[in-house]
Amino acid sequence: MMKLGITHFLFCSFFLLLVLNSASQEVDDETEFDYDKKSGKGPAHWGELHPEWSMCKNGSMQSPIDLLDERVEVVSHLGRLKRSYNPSNATITNRGHDMMLTWEGDAGYIEINGTQYELKQCHWHSPSEHTIDGQRFDMEAHILHESSNGKFAVVGILYKLGRPDSFLSSLTDHLAAITDTREAVSAAGIVNPKNIKIGSRKYYRYIGSFTTPPCTENVVWTIVKKVRTVSLEQIKLLRVAVHDDSNTNARPLQPINRRPVHLYRPSEGKED
Repeated sequence: MMKLGITHFLFCSFFLLLVLNSASQEVDDETEFDYDKKSGKGPAHWGELHPEWSMCKNGSMQSPIDLLDERVEVVSHLGRLKRSYNPSNATITNRGHDMMLTWEGDAGYIEINGTQYELKQCHWHSPSEHTIDGQRFDMEAHILHESSNGKFAVVGILYKLGRPDSFLSSLTDHLAAITDTREAVSAAGIVNPKNIKIGSRKYYRYIGSFTTPPCTENVVWTIVKKVRTVSLEQIKLLRVAVHDDSNTNARPLQPINRRPVHLYRPSEGKED
């Protein structure tokens, strides 16, 4: 009887761990929700679709937000974003509303306040989710990292139409290969995350959430201040490869709720 009780306890503990873990991770299968404002599965209803997604409706630290100059505090103590990336085997997955590049091995990490966050994946939103002084851009890349104790940090890069992005150019063949099929995953081979260009030491920093269900909070956001360029063809390829009817996969802006937003700028003599 004692043995049965222990077995039951272990099973329940394992099940609870699975539930808690799934409630914090980004949703891989995005067919359960969409971005149509008129849909019952649109952003306004995300928090009602599943109990574990309630944060999308009730959270007070949600993303994305508008990075309005008048509420941003300029600081120099945050320090340069420390990136230590490695080339690693990667795959491209069609998640239903975006294309996700996932590194399978040790692709390195970023370091924030002494904590290392391991690089996990990268995906793209069009148009951008975050805005600067109310201005929305043509695309936004999210580079997701996770610490050893399950905390998340995302680096966001904003893009406007212009010259092609070199990192996306290196993935063109892999994206094009699954455009006319419904293959969920495509092997991308060895991908070097160092090739994701940032081009500026200045960045915005605030505490927010995932911008997709389950809208997990306490995510450390770093939005690079420099706006890079991407071609219209590249944006179209990312959208065409995803077989849905949406012309956007950007969540609407969320209330700031008095959260501090910092802009890191190097001290005098250390400008970019």
